[in-house]
Amino acid sequence: MTIDPFAEFAMLLLVAAAAGAMFVRLRQPVLIAYIVVGIALGPAGLGWVKAHDQVALLAQIGVTVLLFIVGLKLDWHHVRHIGPVALATGLGQLAFTIALGFGLILALGKDVMTALYVAVALTFSSTIIIVKLLTDKRELDSLHGRIAVGFLIVQDLAVVLAMMAMSALRAPEGADGAVGWGVVGSLVGRVVLAVALIAGLMRWVLPRVTAMMARSQELLLIFALAWGLGLAALGAWAGFSMEAGAFVAGFTLASTHYREAINARLGGVRDFLLLFFFIHLGAELDLSTLGQELVPALVLSLFVLVGNPLIVMAIMGYMGYRKRTGFLAGLTVAQISEFSIVFVAMGISLGHIDTQALGLTTLVGLITITLSTYMILYSHPLYERLAPWLDIFERRRPYRELAVDRHPPRSGEADVLVFGLGRYGSRLLRELHQRGVTAVGLDHDPELVRELKRQHLPVHYGDAENPDFLESLPLSSTRWVVVTLPLVASARTLVYALRIAGYRGPIAVAARDEAALEELQRLDVQHIYQPYRDAALHAAQHLASVMRPANVGPGADP
Repeated sequence: MTIDPFAEFAMLLLVAAAAGAMFVRLRQPVLIAYIVVGIALGPAGLGWVKAHDQVALLAQIGVTVLLFIVGLKLDWHHVRHIGPVALATGLGQLAFTIALGFGLILALGKDVMTALYVAVALTFSSTIIIVKLLTDKRELDSLHGRIAVGFLIVQDLAVVLAMMAMSALRAPEGADGAVGWGVVGSLVGRVVLAVALIAGLMRWVLPRVTAMMARSQELLLIFALAWGLGLAALGAWAGFSMEAGAFVAGFTLASTHYREAINARLGGVRDFLLLFFFIHLGAELDLSTLGQELVPALVLSLFVLVGNPLIVMAIMGYMGYRKRTGFLAGLTVAQISEFSIVFVAMGISLGHIDTQALGLTTLVGLITITLSTYMILYSHPLYERLAPWLDIFERRRPYRELAVDRHPPRSGEADVLVFGLGRYGSRLLRELHQRGVTAVGLDHDPELVRELKRQHLPVHYGDAENPDFLESLPLSSTRWVVVTLPLVASARTLVYALRIAGYRGPIAVAARDEAALEELQRLDVQHIYQPYRDAALHAAQHLASVMRPANVGPGADP
């Protein structure tokens, strides 16, 4: 029985939604569910996918939109301020992973070109997954979160440069067995011409065109898609790749005033189209080939899960960060990304490598993304277990973190210590300060600490879960400790650490919701603040008072 393409697409969406719901429940990224759906419904499984050309076209457009959005987010001003730590960590991780991975893959019996492609693919981490997990854990603005986002930007730039370089080589070797100087010269010439053309467009053309298109939000979306797909097609015609062209298209719009509006509207389009990329990827996989690649995939997965974090920890430890910061940042590179699969798939389309490399990369992606998700979600308990063995990754004096705050609170300086300076904690500290209460705020986000110091608030940088830092605080003279950390696990750890450090005074904690309230009630604390409930009660009391009939009469204000 044949199914028309429309019905087939409807079936694919229904199955993908059901599988995605199951994987979300398992706290796994939905892209794994989509690959599994592709395998299950493709030729290797039930064979229900027949509209291969249509799915492949949507998959290609999805990759193009993905690279367009990556370029759109890379504002030149942001790129210039990545910072030396993120730059050094990102480049160091790329270099060491490629070198070690290349040797490891050669030792597994792969040819040189396959080893090169897969080694490069092992260096890229999933920006989408990491940012989502850090956002869910409210750690995106933490020190390790900022560093992780910084070297993810470096990786995003590196993957585009790698795609441009490899796409310039239409065959794996020249006639004499080596890449000709003519190819290199041609590549350099085309890059110079493209840079000059793009600079002119960004300076004189695109600002006016986008301003005109932005008069209609629908038209702005159509223009963004047309611009991204158009430059992608032009990039392929010019001898680069569609992916590189799409990235450049996004980058040209990144400095305009409308990039946030374009990004917001394209997010859903990207997610929808990438569904078909991963389904197409799963449908194209040969399970017999995957079986042959199982052992190499396990070896490379172990290298990514353990080796990549160790590389980041070694670099950050050398640069003067504590082992905890290096460990938490290092876990974010313990997986490969959708870019890794896109990069290897591009190598197949260029004729550089065969489909076995794609199967190997996909298996490594499935294994590492699945396991690293849980490693990031449970990073703090994992660190507590491994901390005694991580001293080698910390200098005797972690000067870079210590330099953020050279003046910790002195004995007798604070009646109240406020741990966690988010919206609630910083406002609480400001109100206490205005009421004459001697209070000091502490947070592990250096940028936030600097900003609050500019507002002349008594704040200090420090890791609340570090026992050495707690011992430096004036706990003996502190009358109250208030913990406003967003994660219950972090609040629990801090309360225990305070008691171990000898603090016997009252502790107050903040509960964001009912689930957090139930957990925090089990701790040795004297008071639990509920910011959202208290704010709602205050608003309800105000509305009720102004809406009472007694207050609404002739001449009274409504």
